Parts: sequence; C-alpha cells; structure tokens
Amino acid sequence: MSLDLLLRDVRLPDARATDPTVDIAVADGRIAEIRRGITGTARETVEGGGRVVAGGFVETHIHLDKTCILGRCACETTRNPHRAMERVSEIKHTFTVEDVTARASRTLEKCISHGCTRMRTHVEVDPKVGLRGLEGVKAAIARYAWAIDIEICVMPQEGLTNNPGTDELMVAALKNGATVVGAAPNYDTDRAAQIRRVFELAREFDVDIDMHLDSGASAEELDTLLVCELTEKYGWGGRVAIGHVTKLSTMPYREFDVVAKRMADVGVALTVLPATDLYLGGRDQECHVRRNTVDANRLSDLGVLCSISSNNILNPFTPLGDGQLIRQANLYANIVQRATDADLRATWDMFTAGSAKLMRQGDYGIAVGNPGDLVVVDAPTAVDAVREIAPVLHAFKRGRRAVTRAPAVLHPPA
Repeated sequence: MSLDLLLRDVRLPDARATDPTVDIAVADGRIAEIRRGITGTARETVEGGGRVVAGGFVETHIHLDKTCILGRCACETTRNPHRAMERVSEIKHTFTVEDVTARASRTLEKCISHGCTRMRTHVEVDPKVGLRGLEGVKAAIARYAWAIDIEICVMPQEGLTNNPGTDELMVAALKNGATVVGAAPNYDTDRAAQIRRVFELAREFDVDIDMHLDSGASAEELDTLLVCELTEKYGWGGRVAIGHVTKLSTMPYREFDVVAKRMADVGVALTVLPATDLYLGGRDQECHVRRNTVDANRLSDLGVLCSISSNNILNPFTPLGDGQLIRQANLYANIVQRATDADLRATWDMFTAGSAKLMRQGDYGIAVGNPGDLVVVDAPTAVDAVREIAPVLHAFKRGRRAVTRAPAVLHPPA
C-alpha cells in the first residue's frame, strides 16, 4: 500500500503515558490504518517518539475580519468602560478587502502553526463596513485552503433592529458565502427582537446559529433562556451555539444548574472565550475582581456541549494572543480552577472533538476513513499537553505536511 503519510510511535488522546503507542497510516488524504507495526511505502514517515496525536485542533469562535488592528485603534484611556466595540467601530470605515485579507492571513498563519485545521470565523456586516469584511475573509480562506477548512458566521456586531441596512447585509452575506448566522444582542436596543430575527434567518436559509450572548456582571435578564425557548420551538437543537455567557459565572450552583439542564435538554452548546472574558470582565470592581469566565466543565458534566476558543486576537477586545488553543485551554483551567486529570482531559475535548461536534463535523477524529488531519504535540498525553502548554511539532492536512516545529534542544557546556 502506497501511503501519503506514516506516523510512527504516537499516542492517541485517550491513552495514558504508560499505554502502548500506535502507528497511523494516511492514504489518498484519509486515515487508512491505525495499529502497531504498520508497514508500507510512504511519501513521508514521521517518528512520533511516544508523543500525543490529535485530529487537528478546532477553533469555533474567532474574528478574522477585525484581527490585528490594535495599533490603528484609539488607546484604551479608561479601565471602565473599555469601549472595545466603539474603538473598533471608529475605524471600520477604513477596512478594505485587501486589508482584511492581509490581517486575516497573518492570524491564520499563527493558528495553523499551532495546529488548527478547522475553524468558524465570525464576520461583521453593517453600513460602515458593508461586505468588505466578508470578501476579505473569503479571499484569506481560499489562500489557506491547503491547511485549514473555514466556515463563516455572519453577525451584526453593532445592532440589527436599531441599525438600518444591516438586515439586508446579513441576507446578502448568507447568499454569498456565509453558512452560519450570528448575533450580538447586547448592542441592540431590542435584544429579543434581534434573537428572534436571527432564528428567522436560520430557518429561511437552513443554517446553524452562533450567538454572542449574555456578557455582563449579573445573571439578570438571561437571553440564554429565550434562545433555549426558540431552539426548542423550531427544532434547532444541536444547531445552536452561544458564546461568552459570562453572566452564568455570577450564578450560584443551584441556579446555574437549572440553566445548564435547560441548555442540555434543548441542545444549545456553549463556547468559552477565556482571554476576552477575563480581559474585559470585572472592570466595575477595584478589588476582588470577578474572573468573568463560565465553568464549562460543570456545564459539560451536566450535558452541555462546550468548546474553548480564541475570539479576538490583537484588537481592543483582546489585545493579547497568538491563536494557540492549548494556551487558551491552560488559561481557562487556571481561571476556573480545574486541574485534575479528568478535568483537563475534558478540557482537551473542548478544542478537539467537542468543538468539531459543535460545528457538526461528522468526519472529525482519528478513525479509519476520516481525513488525515493530524497534529503531533510535544507531550506524552493530552493532559500533559494542556498542563504544560506543549507546542505543536507537526501538523498535517489531508495527509500533507502543513507545519513543522523543532523540539527545543538544550546545549549544556562541554
């Protein structure tokens, strides 16, 4: 059998450091065999050295259209309010298709270098930017199709019902490349109306929903409950995700668990965005500042599908970051104080298998017949990788090498 790729001596994500390793063979872009002692001629053979292998990392929530604009925005002059949305809004009229493509490409190269092979990017439309963000991101997607598969979620960041012309642009985007519809009701004068309109668009175009929802300092007026109601009403279970939902982090467990059960029962998933939520949250407090990040492990234990993602990179919402999902998972685990092996293994799923399930990617994972999208991490197990923020050494897309990173070498004196 002629192979595209033969990975030798690697450890599957569920394995312990003491478990035996396996080989993985990829032929015609797909996984052909998984077992010890595979033989055959391969275009490339890689010795894994007992390291853990993943099915490629999955970024479910990022903003490629407004990445890498930090130096162009007004400085953050006050801690509270942060004015992140306003500071981005002030420069959106300067975005060109070429500019968006260049900035999106810069961030995509970082994400790819850290093992991301699938992604959902949110893209804003409104009268200030029109469809330029969409067109710029589409060009970047085409440029990097050899390394990563990307879907677009169109969203109205600055309001929908109170921002004339935005609804028409949402429809235009859904006719021109967007395959998911999003929302940001916090910035709308009629939050419920925006949510209801997004469900109408989802049903009209038969697309999934991914909303920015319930960022705030208290759990009053949870829009999540309306989303659950509409998900159940329209039979959209398994096709709805909500991001941030930092209000849940302010709730006592007895109330939190009620909301979690409702989400689990109707099929609403949640994406935690630790870098943004931690950076923007608790700004009304001078001491004992809230962590502002929801405990996705508790949600997961209660049946809610969860993912961890980057959100923004190098802009006023998130001025720090490099597209490394293992780093996000490690940050998240610190914030919510989850460090057992079981907790960290569950956290690993939140940027691998769980994220793929949120995006309804049925061909994800290390299984015969699935695409040869594989990432080798410099750690013996998934748990060790999250604990130590282990780097990606090799990444492959459909069996073709996409990334190489050499392991660190120490040079003691002779």
